[in-house]
Amino acid sequence: MKKGKKMKNSGQTVNSQLLRKPIRRCFPLFVMPTLICFCIGFIWPFLQGIYLSFCDFNTPKDAKWIGVGNYAKAFKDAGFIHAFWNTAGFAVVSIILINVVAFFIAYALTQKMAGANLFRTVFFMPNLIGGVVLGYIWSMIFDAILKGYGTYLTSNATYGFWGLVILVAWQQIGYMMIIYIAGFQSVPGDMIEAAKIDGATGWQTLTRVIIPNIMPSVTICTFLTLTNSFKMFDQNLALTGGAPSVMMNGAKLNMTELLALNIYSTYNINKSWHGAAQAKAVVFFLLVAVLAIAQLTATRSKEVQQ
Repeated sequence: MKKGKKMKNSGQTVNSQLLRKPIRRCFPLFVMPTLICFCIGFIWPFLQGIYLSFCDFNTPKDAKWIGVGNYAKAFKDAGFIHAFWNTAGFAVVSIILINVVAFFIAYALTQKMAGANLFRTVFFMPNLIGGVVLGYIWSMIFDAILKGYGTYLTSNATYGFWGLVILVAWQQIGYMMIIYIAGFQSVPGDMIEAAKIDGATGWQTLTRVIIPNIMPSVTICTFLTLTNSFKMFDQNLALTGGAPSVMMNGAKLNMTELLALNIYSTYNINKSWHGAAQAKAVVFFLLVAVLAIAQLTATRSKEVQQ
């Protein structure tokens, strides 16, 4: 009996090795097209962008090396600094609002309520609409509401800021809700039953059993809302366009302008600002990358193994 098993296992090993040899041989053939496309579409433009941030240029072909002058110009731009603080405040508010609301909606929709699937579909649908379209739709909604108070959205920086928050929350809550629902459904049922038997209240079960087990979903949703908040461009452009504008210390500041829109606007000033816009883009990338890695490290450390 043992001999038969040994022969069978030996045959499986041989077959496995025979299958792996052609796979190893053809591995470059399957990987190379994707790798080439990745290098052409991402690596090369990324490296060229870093190079251009140290150059004065109109097009990449006429780039002239000038050193760190573009970075000095970018950091001296009051509009860029203002856009950074605008974006930081917007990101904090959006991350908290979107994740808290999405979490509790997901929790409610996993409690065996009637019509849960219909509600999931309805909450998710705004995510399917493009950012520019949403921006124009919500600008008309906000202006119609504010018209009764004798004002409009782009006349006040506070209105513009909270308008952006409401728009983005309305668009993204449904998407984050789906991720949280997947997290709730992955919580082992026997753990919840054990908590109930031990006399845990609903709040204790949520905070001490469910939340620790859905930390992977929290990690993903926090990462997505963080990066989306910092990268937001089309909604900002369509809803407020950075307005209203004010003069401060001799510099024109667009009060609701976020970082991505500021970089776009800088590039469109004139040829002399192309390098500064590219330098801002590199700083922007580094900022988002550092924050995203820090957030992933912080939230992953709280995940538990099931």
